[in-house]
Amino acid sequence: MATDLVPLPEIERLSPRCIRILGGNPSKFALQGTNTYLLGTGQQRLLIDTGEGKPSWIAAVKKTLEEERATIASAIVTHWHHDHQGGIGQLLEAWPGTKLYKSQKYEEEGQLDIADGQKFEVEGACLTAHHTPGHTTDHMVFILAEEDAMFTGDNVLGQGTAVFEDLATYLESLEKMKKLFKGRAYPGHGPVLDDGPGKIAEYIRHRQQREEQVIQTMRGGNTGSETGDEDSWTPMELVKVIYRDIPESLYPAAASGVLQILQKLQREGKVVVHDDRWRLSDRSAL
Repeated sequence: MATDLVPLPEIERLSPRCIRILGGNPSKFALQGTNTYLLGTGQQRLLIDTGEGKPSWIAAVKKTLEEERATIASAIVTHWHHDHQGGIGQLLEAWPGTKLYKSQKYEEEGQLDIADGQKFEVEGACLTAHHTPGHTTDHMVFILAEEDAMFTGDNVLGQGTAVFEDLATYLESLEKMKKLFKGRAYPGHGPVLDDGPGKIAEYIRHRQQREEQVIQTMRGGNTGSETGDEDSWTPMELVKVIYRDIPESLYPAAASGVLQILQKLQREGKVVVHDDRWRLSDRSAL
């Protein structure tokens, strides 16, 4: 989540082989909109993600390809969320011969699977796929060999922090991602990150700090408990303490993240839950 967004142009050449085209779907969670990327230097190009299929997006893709005198050979989807695959229909209508690749953990007719380690090549660009679940179970990132760069999908954003389905799995993927490259990160939303591994390390530290905040907050006692039990908490009660400086409109999303932390701590035996209220397993030990 991020509140003060850096303005991004609808179409921008980011390197000799990479053009970013915004999805035309800015929102609280999509930031400036979904980043879609055209890759390559020749007549055949690779496309990463399809946005939501907004008319402005497909028009921008057509305009860019006309200027580049190019077409799309293959489209590759990072994960199943609508703001990354919603434009598949419009894409295939405009370029019917496009090969479409997406991890088949959520199988769709006519789509080709992506295997861990699979390579996608066009003139000027070679991508290698890596399965990195966490944000979603089917999430893939891609290493661009020519730049030692990574397309991080929604595991790492250009601004703010990412949401995830499973915190422990997400942290494992971040550790894996950090070791795969040394250059830029091209995120699914927001501006380019010049030090990709550095940003991933920052994400890992941030999650560790949030986990420690949850433990320390629970140790301090819940004076605002709705039940009068100062040793137990709901995720929202924790949010109101830990995230008291953010807008209340973001509390539900923050509560989802806190719940993920609590579930990770539960698996580690550090907290227990009863009637949707969480407490430390052994306050003295923590």
